Amino acid sequence: MRRRWVEREFDAEAAARIQAELGAAPLVARLLTQRGVRSPDQAAAFLSPSLDALHDGLHPSAGLLGLSQGVERLRRAIAGNERILVYGDYDVDGTTSVVLLRKAIELAGGRADYHVPHRLREGYGMRADVIERAAADQVKLLISVDTGIRERHVVEQAQALGIDCIITDHHLPEEAVPPALAVINPNQPGCPYPDKNLCGVGIAFKLSHALLASLGWPAEKLRRTLESMLMIVAIGTIADLVPLAGENRVFASIGLRGLYQARNPGLRALLDVAGLGEKLQPSAGDIGFRVGPRMNAAGRMDTARAVVELFGAVDEAAARPIAEQLDALNAERQATEESVVQAILEKLQNAPPPDVMPFLVVEGEGWHPGVIGIVASRVVERFHRPTLVLSVDPATGLATGSGRSIPGFHLTEALSSMDGIFERFGGHAQAAGCTVRADRIETLRRGLNDFAANVLGPEDFIPIQMLDGELPFAEITDGLMQTLEQLAPHGIGNPSPVFYARDLQLLGEPRILKDKHLKLRLRQAGTVMTAIGWRMAPIASSIRSGAALEAAFGVEWDDYSGGWRLNLKDLRES
Repeated sequence: MRRRWVEREFDAEAAARIQAELGAAPLVARLLTQRGVRSPDQAAAFLSPSLDALHDGLHPSAGLLGLSQGVERLRRAIAGNERILVYGDYDVDGTTSVVLLRKAIELAGGRADYHVPHRLREGYGMRADVIERAAADQVKLLISVDTGIRERHVVEQAQALGIDCIITDHHLPEEAVPPALAVINPNQPGCPYPDKNLCGVGIAFKLSHALLASLGWPAEKLRRTLESMLMIVAIGTIADLVPLAGENRVFASIGLRGLYQARNPGLRALLDVAGLGEKLQPSAGDIGFRVGPRMNAAGRMDTARAVVELFGAVDEAAARPIAEQLDALNAERQATEESVVQAILEKLQNAPPPDVMPFLVVEGEGWHPGVIGIVASRVVERFHRPTLVLSVDPATGLATGSGRSIPGFHLTEALSSMDGIFERFGGHAQAAGCTVRADRIETLRRGLNDFAANVLGPEDFIPIQMLDGELPFAEITDGLMQTLEQLAPHGIGNPSPVFYARDLQLLGEPRILKDKHLKLRLRQAGTVMTAIGWRMAPIASSIRSGAALEAAFGVEWDDYSGGWRLNLKDLRES
C-alpha cells in the first residue's frame, strides 16, 4: 500500500537548549523535541525515569478520585480478615493486575482470591453469577482490575448481596459510573489526576502503592518493593499498548531494568521459553512481541488462570510446565490467526474502495473469538480502514466482535453511535469489543459505514510513514546506536526512531523468508547494509534491479548474524 512520508517537525531552539544544558547529543536533542519534550527539565526526566517522578495518587487536589476511600476500605478488610475477591480480565493487562494487587494485599497481611473470566464461556466483563458465588462464599470486598467501569448493574447486585466494591479500571466510562464504594479511574468525570493514560495494571499499582505506603514501612523497603513490582507493571503496560510517556515511561523503564534479575520462578520460566533467558535487559519490543503474546495466548486459546498460576509458582519445577503450556498455546494461536486472516482476505478480494466502504465489518462462523482482535489489527494493517471482525456462533445466534482503528478515528465513539444494537460493547479510541445478534450485523455494517463516511476523508485512508530525519548509512555506528539507546523504551507516544536514506542500490536479488518477509542488501556510496522487511514480501516483485531507491527504516541489532541491520518500514524508487 502506498504510504505518505512525513518528516516530524522539531523545535531547533528547544533542541539547542537541551543540548547545551544537558550535554545531550544533537540527534538525541532533536528526537526529544520531536516527541514533545521542550525543556531541559522535561528532557532530564525523560532520559532518567525514576519513582520520584510519579504523581501522588492521594494528593488532595490532583490525586486519583476514589483512591483514599479504596485504601481505607481495603485496610479495614485486611485488618478484619474479611474475604476479598479480585475480579480481573483475561488479557495481559488484566492478569498482571490480578497478580500485582494480590501480592500487595499479601504484603499488607491479607489474602485475596481471584476470578479471571474465561473468554469463550463468560466473555468480557463482570458477571452476575460470579457475584452470586462470591456472596455464597462470604466475600465482603470485591476489587475489579482492568474492568468494571461499565458494570453498573453487577455492582448494584453485589451491594444488594452485602459485598462492597472497589472499581479500578482505565476504560472510558458511561455517563454515570457504577455506584461502588470507590471508583478509581483517571478517565471518570471529575477526576483531576494528571496522567490519563494509565492502563489497568498501572492503576492497580497506584492502589498497591498507596496501600503499602500506609503501612509505615521504612522508605528504602517501600522503594525496593515498588521497584520489584514494576517488573510486572512494565509487562502489562507495554502489552496493553498505552503511550509510553509520563508515568507509563517510568513503569516501563524501571521494570525492564529489573527483569534480568527477576527472582519470581514463573517470570524466569516465561522469559526462558520466550528466548530471553540469557538477555541482560529485555526491550519493550521483546515484551510486546515475545512475552506478551505468550501470556495473551492463555486467555485467547484456553484460560488466563494459567498466567496467574505461573506467577504464583513456588519453584522452577512448578513454573516450567506452565510456561511451556503458554508457549504451546501461542503456537496454536499463531496458526489459528493465520487461517482466519486468509479467510478474511478471500472475503475482501473484491471489497469496494474506501470512499464507498470506509469501515470494514467482516463476519464468519466458527472463527476463534480469541484471535479476532489480532486479526482485526492485521486487516487494518493491510487495508488501512477501521475494522470490526465478528465471530458468529450459530448455536446462540450471537456474534462476538473485536475492532481496531486508524489514526483520527475514535472506534468507541463509532460504536456508541449505535449503542442500542449491541448486547454489550466497550473499549478505547483505537480498540474495542462488542457482542451483537447475528441478524443485526448488516444493520451494524451500514450504520458504522455511515458514521465513518461523515468523519473520514480521502487522506485518512493513505497510511502515513512518520520520519525522524535523514540518516546516511555511513553514520550508523556502535557509538550512534548506544547514544540513541537513551530514548528507550519505545512504544506508542515514544516510537522507535525511523530514518530515511536516499540514492540506494539493490545488491543481488531480494530474498523471501518464510513466504512473507523480505531480505535485501542495500548499498549507499561505499556502505552496505542488510535490510529486513517484516511481512513485506509482496513488494519484492516491484523492486527493479538497478533502480535508485530510498528507504524508510529503523536500525536494530541482528541477534543471529551480529551487527546492525535496517528494519524496513517502506521502500520506493527515488
